[in-house]
Amino acid sequence: MTEAETEALGMERKTYISLEELKQHNKRGDAWIAIEGKIYDVSKWANHHPGGELPLLNLAGQDVTDAFLAFHPVTARKHLSAFFTGHFLRDYAVSDVSRDYRKLSSELTKMGLFDRKGHGAFILLCFIVVLFCVSVCGVLFSRSSFVHVASGGLMGFVWIQSGWIGHDSGHYQIMMNRGFNRFIQILSGNCLAGISIGWWKWNHNAHHIACNSLDFDPDLQHLPFFVVSSRFFASITSCFYERKMSFDSFARFLVSYQHWTFYPVMCFARLNLFAQSFMLLFSKRKVPHRWEELLGMLVFWVWYPLLVSCLPSWGERILFVLASFSVTGIQHVQFCLNHFSSSVYVGPPTASDWFEKQTYGTLDVKCSSWMDWFHGGLQFQVEHHLFPRLPRCHLRKVSPLVKDLCKKHNLPYNCVSFWKANLLTIQTLRNAALQARDLSNPVPKNLVWEAVNTHG
Repeated sequence: MTEAETEALGMERKTYISLEELKQHNKRGDAWIAIEGKIYDVSKWANHHPGGELPLLNLAGQDVTDAFLAFHPVTARKHLSAFFTGHFLRDYAVSDVSRDYRKLSSELTKMGLFDRKGHGAFILLCFIVVLFCVSVCGVLFSRSSFVHVASGGLMGFVWIQSGWIGHDSGHYQIMMNRGFNRFIQILSGNCLAGISIGWWKWNHNAHHIACNSLDFDPDLQHLPFFVVSSRFFASITSCFYERKMSFDSFARFLVSYQHWTFYPVMCFARLNLFAQSFMLLFSKRKVPHRWEELLGMLVFWVWYPLLVSCLPSWGERILFVLASFSVTGIQHVQFCLNHFSSSVYVGPPTASDWFEKQTYGTLDVKCSSWMDWFHGGLQFQVEHHLFPRLPRCHLRKVSPLVKDLCKKHNLPYNCVSFWKANLLTIQTLRNAALQARDLSNPVPKNLVWEAVNTHG
């Protein structure tokens, strides 16, 4: 028997299923995915998945090749055989966009960009330690009210930089080994900033998978304070928080002025992150290393109130807290700029147009290289969403390649100045606010519970 005949016989023996059959396996306990034409059963693995079960469940029943390549190193492929069902996807085809995306991903891998992280994380950690010590010394050893308030602002800046560290370490390993990487996550997130890294990963992974889906992306679910689309007026259900986001009279009132309240609310957005962290850690959800997370949170709620109590008067204590919260509010604004004014949709994420969804739902911020420290990698949001494992020190390098790929396939590559990004965000909020003021559309009576239990 010739080699060609042997190969043909092997093809005949393969078991194929259609895409429609694959779509039937899209729920908890029955979750199948396709990667490069092979079908894998990840039903039992979902609960052990390092990225949480939500990304797998949201994409179950689909060809997830592009998403898999985006979030996993090449070494992850060796684990796939344990989940192989023996089935193959019938009429498996790759679009021109996906083919070029995978080719670019392969080229970046060969260049070693995913592995070469540089010394940026170590330098930033040292910088954070110095700034933290300066802020603490300003409180303990100065009698000047101005120095005390400035120390509060400096602490807010420390939180911003620790946020970038937490963001990077959540996407890829910034330290020598996983254990040290985990230690830095708890230290920079839970201990230093009071935000659970477990909550952040749960929330952020869902955001990346369902970028700008109004009902699946938690980063767009800010009722009753903000909405980016009039579709929220129909009180859609959040598939992330598993609850209805009621657009009642109270929400309508707040949304009607959201373009005015946006920046003031951002100054205190950290309070919401504190609340979300505790709500997750004290919930019945599975949280890896829950006690480590809680211990880290306890450290923050010991040192920060203790530091504030060292100030001589209640007036200075309040100003210190306001300064620290207001400065770190800049980062919360930055989180919104990349997505609020971009295209949105309703429904679950689809893996077949992975590249397209990321480009339509993100916005880059144009800046000089010497300002990269300020944006923490968010200025290259398109690149980051396409290659989330890519260290931010390489994002500027791959930006022209991504831009050319978008141009080749007639896809948007939106990049504007920081000022313009703010204007677009406010314009988006204003448009929704004016629509909310239309009293011809009645809404239910106010639910106070909705205001108290705000998510997002």
